[in-house]
Amino acid sequence: MGRKRSMMSDSFKEEIAKELGFYDKVQKDGWGGISGRDAGNMVKRAIQMAEEQMVKDRN
Repeated sequence: MGRKRSMMSDSFKEEIAKELGFYDKVQKDGWGGISGRDAGNMVKRAIQMAEEQMVKDRN
């Protein structure tokens, strides 16, 4: 079974990884090298950013 294509662009993932402080690990080991906790934190931050954007768009 193949992997699903990411819903986030690479540049967006890189932006979040930099913000959360583990982009150096991504550069060294690739996306497969991050921990499950880091991946979960990326998802949480992406959701938070989307929610913030929705509030801005509504106003």
